Amino acid sequence: MLRTLIVALMLALPAAAAELRGTGDLGVAVERTTGSLLVLDRSEHAAIGRVEGLGDLSHASVVFSPDERHAFVFGRDGGLTKVDILTQDIVGRVMQAGNSIGGAISDDGTLVAVSNYEPGGVRVFDAATLAPVADIPTGSRTLGLVDVPGRRFVFSLWDAGETWVADFSGGPEPAITKITGIGANPYDALVTANGRTYIAGLFGEDGLAEIDLWQEPLRARRILDGYAKDDPALPVYKMPHLEGWALAGERFALPAIGRHEVLWMDARSFEEVGRTAVHGQPVFAVARPDGRQVWVNFAHPDNDTVQVIDTLSGEIVHELKPGPAVLHMEFAPRGNEVWISVRDANRIDVYDTASFEKIAEIPAESPSGIFFTARAHRTGL
Repeated sequence: MLRTLIVALMLALPAAAAELRGTGDLGVAVERTTGSLLVLDRSEHAAIGRVEGLGDLSHASVVFSPDERHAFVFGRDGGLTKVDILTQDIVGRVMQAGNSIGGAISDDGTLVAVSNYEPGGVRVFDAATLAPVADIPTGSRTLGLVDVPGRRFVFSLWDAGETWVADFSGGPEPAITKITGIGANPYDALVTANGRTYIAGLFGEDGLAEIDLWQEPLRARRILDGYAKDDPALPVYKMPHLEGWALAGERFALPAIGRHEVLWMDARSFEEVGRTAVHGQPVFAVARPDGRQVWVNFAHPDNDTVQVIDTLSGEIVHELKPGPAVLHMEFAPRGNEVWISVRDANRIDVYDTASFEKIAEIPAESPSGIFFTARAHRTGL
């Protein structure tokens, strides 16, 4: 009887092994109108599941646990949801605010922070349980939240014109450093991959604020001040996403607010070194991982187009017309493919970045953000 049981177990092993799946080539796409998350497999160029019940995802973002198994989804309605992308289940969910605008996970993967419009401030949770760890009131709408090394978070205050650093290296009570007077109405921010440079875009002023997080004391410096001073103000159809700014080699490629241009800025001096005229008002300017190309999408009414810029020459080398409402682009970790959400066509397109040929189409319900698990190992994403 024991022998029969052993044989039965051995026969069952291949079937069980066939169900095992790694996380390295997985990702998710936000389906904004249905409040769901589509689980993607890069190798198969396919959707392998859907997780529903995530609330208002009209401006949602996602970060991943260090093991790449769990996705933390930040909804616009204040919902923070922890999703197991292998079992495709919700394993935790808290309604932590009334209106949220993104989040981050600490470098050690133990803390998840959410920035809020209503009631403002930042709330921090245990990544394993989603139990509350800290509440950081700011008296302001809070945004531009990123993680930086040392169990720290950096974020900006729209109403106060400040940037704060919350340091959790000493435990659950953060040490707060406030950098005041950075400029009027910071609307979004980015941090470089080494965690050194934090840049906040300013909606209320013609310029940006840069903070060197390696230098003490921390202070803000104005960069690209007056880059549009000689031109008439243009209506802004959609604010650029600063986390979509590209660092390509030794230059940043930056979407110009309200303008049909991509600005080039030296990554050391932070001085403007050129401009590229583009199809419309850029929303994302995303560098291929090797830095050789920058892919740009645009605000309405020009959002059916993607342009590719060569970073050596600054010239447009290719133009695509994926379809109505291109909202987001995500590169494969080594840059051989780019996945593009085409919201109003209800699909995700996959392109070869060398030939520019479309190699796959994946049905999706009003897709917006696409996030691959490789982000788990990158600062600020």
